Amino acid sequence: MTTVQTTYGALEGVQRDRHLAFLGIPYAAAPAGERRWRAPEPPASWQGVRAAGAIGLAAPQTSHPIAGFAASGPQDEDCLNLNVFTPAADGARRPVLFWIHGGGFTHGAGYEPLYNGGPLATRGDVVVVTINYRLGALGYLSLADVLPGQGLVANAGQRDQVAALEWVRDNIAAFGGDPANVTIFGESAGAAAVGTLLAMPAAKGLFHKAILQSGTGRASDRETALSLADAMLAELGLDRATAAKALELPASAIVDAQTAVAARSARTGGPRFGPVLDGESLTVQPLAAVRAGAAAGIPMLVGTNRDETKLFAATMRREELDEAGLVAGVRATLPRATDADAAAVIAVYRASRTAKGLPATNLDIQDAIDSDARFRVGAMRLALAQAEHQPAYVYLFTHASPARRGALGSCHALEMPFLFGTLDAPTQDRFAGTGPEVEQLSRAMMDAWLAFARTGNPSHESIGNWPAYDSAGRPTMIFDRASGLASDPFGEERRAIEPLA
Repeated sequence: MTTVQTTYGALEGVQRDRHLAFLGIPYAAAPAGERRWRAPEPPASWQGVRAAGAIGLAAPQTSHPIAGFAASGPQDEDCLNLNVFTPAADGARRPVLFWIHGGGFTHGAGYEPLYNGGPLATRGDVVVVTINYRLGALGYLSLADVLPGQGLVANAGQRDQVAALEWVRDNIAAFGGDPANVTIFGESAGAAAVGTLLAMPAAKGLFHKAILQSGTGRASDRETALSLADAMLAELGLDRATAAKALELPASAIVDAQTAVAARSARTGGPRFGPVLDGESLTVQPLAAVRAGAAAGIPMLVGTNRDETKLFAATMRREELDEAGLVAGVRATLPRATDADAAAVIAVYRASRTAKGLPATNLDIQDAIDSDARFRVGAMRLALAQAEHQPAYVYLFTHASPARRGALGSCHALEMPFLFGTLDAPTQDRFAGTGPEVEQLSRAMMDAWLAFARTGNPSHESIGNWPAYDSAGRPTMIFDRASGLASDPFGEERRAIEPLA
């Protein structure tokens, strides 16, 4: 066993295969009781040596229709903990990779086997940190305008991430990490959290590189946040006059109300839980902040998966669309499009996908347009915004899942077992695939992320030179069974959808 001294007390980790793991480390006090919906506070110190061999608690959440989205282990409001994976707690100055999990800001946990930081730590001689943070209504409901003067804050979940980064700044050197070389990375809502941190003044200086996988970040305005607060209060049987009683309710009641409100919002297009432009912790939309230079000096790596939305489509019962239904669906995805616009975009996508030998039924075309509108267009815009100030690198993941006879394509979240080197995690053999080509793809991705964390450039021997993104050539690294650089891949589709997305 290895003991490490932190600012709050000594920790004893566990030896694993060629690395040490320190699990369930508190980085802030339990945000329950009088601390609910308040900014995170430092954890209590302890005497003696604290065992750090078991996972901590994830934020309270419900089950989820998509396998793997919900936390698989214990949950509680006392969820502000993190895990450290390091080759050795020897005082070396290794790059630090700081992971923020996804799950729509309502689900997930940093302790999942999929996010085991050991393979990355050992392959790249780096330190990997994975965190839990407040989710859903407990992390992103804003009652500050409903109950002014009581110390409540918006963006509690984002503030938790800042607190975890402050813990890394103050403690990671004892675990063999370099607090002056921290790369934040996340997927989906985790990537949106990364984008939001780029715009948060409190996070400035706490990280030095950023990776965004299938997400970029967008915050609600205060009026939208207030309408979400009203909906939550009504679901709890409260109103603005009695809102203080929400501080005394059990967490389970909050999560149950959140679930009902989120379900209605999904049906009606209403507000969702996530970051808020509160005028204090976050004042500018992430994309606007990056355009203005908020992330100058921070190299960026950003990308998406080719068929992102096929993962979500797999949870729905769908009938094949006729042409009129497809036009209506595309107009719902692209509200500025006319019928003629939608038909033109559809024609481009159908020709492009057919020429490339990709599925091109009407449902496939709908999924492709949805994927680009919801994910890829935003990623490219963010990269170009950052390129005005600092190199940004863009990737496209196109390896297709073998699950469901290939129906998932290169769907949302598929890249993660490749990136973490956790192809042996539960169910990943069916989701990601097996065999030498799959393992080679994993090594190519791991080495790119590791090179980026070390130097700010993701190029490495097996994929070759990876130029920074620009509007002229739009160089994009394609990650697949055979990875390599492409110039403006799916460019005809991009040109068709960008003006309308």
